[in-house]
Amino acid sequence: MRKHPLLVGILVFGVLLTLFFISILVLSYFSSREESLWGNEKIAVIEIKGVILDPQPIIEKLIKFRKNDKVKAIVLRIDSPGGGVGPAQEIHGEIKKVQREKKVVVSMGSVAASGGYYIACGADKILANPGSITGSIGVIVESLNVEELLRKIGLRSMVIKSGKHKDIASPLREMTEEEKKLLQGVLDSVHEQFIRAVAEGRKLPLEKVRELADGRIFSGDQAQALGLVDGLGNLQDTIAVAAKMAGIKGEPEVIYPEKKKFSLLELLLQEMVLKFWESVGENFPQLYFLYTLPQS
Repeated sequence: MRKHPLLVGILVFGVLLTLFFISILVLSYFSSREESLWGNEKIAVIEIKGVILDPQPIIEKLIKFRKNDKVKAIVLRIDSPGGGVGPAQEIHGEIKKVQREKKVVVSMGSVAASGGYYIACGADKILANPGSITGSIGVIVESLNVEELLRKIGLRSMVIKSGKHKDIASPLREMTEEEKKLLQGVLDSVHEQFIRAVAEGRKLPLEKVRELADGRIFSGDQAQALGLVDGLGNLQDTIAVAAKMAGIKGEPEVIYPEKKKFSLLELLLQEMVLKFWESVGENFPQLYFLYTLPQS
């Protein structure tokens, strides 16, 4: 090797260059992750957007941040009119588990109504913008009847069932008065669950919540006056409140979950499923904590 100093130099340079590129790749990898290598006390932000039909992605993020010792508080940024009853209740239940270990604070965006508010009332504190749309405490079920349409085009349905209410809310026939009463009973039960969740989460008397739980909406300003939210502020204000509640001194480090890679196929499939549910539904009634936005 002594006879070939140039070769040695090239070899050493190659090794150093390789180590340099490996270091760059490692740093790039960690800087793109939801956490940095430095800092101990963090605030995690989870975004809840759009109609809520699948709770699992949100629940997975809540579990991940709950188990992360460096995360001292979680901020839920809600911009949703609600969605399915089951999904909203599952997320609400997971929030209550997180509360046993760390603080959860909600930041309301443009809309945090119905199921969006059901989720919010599980948190330790709620901040809204003055013009945020919230409230809409109620349950809704919709059924599309296409019996007349089928008759006009010469089609008839045939249903074989083992119980007289098995095809309740079928789009192929008119709903009977008995069936309407049965469905109303289910809605009243779920509505009461919503009322109790709000009363418990907001520490309000049941009767006061019942007076407000007729499906009406409120601005953030109105909601604060009624005790449905704690204060007014944007996302940054909410992060500051969460940091203070968690005992973090100074500027907190804010982290977000990793964003999934964009998939055009997945987006199209989600849109198709949502449109299908909105226009037709299934052969059995679906209950929703959902505020229907006015169409422009």
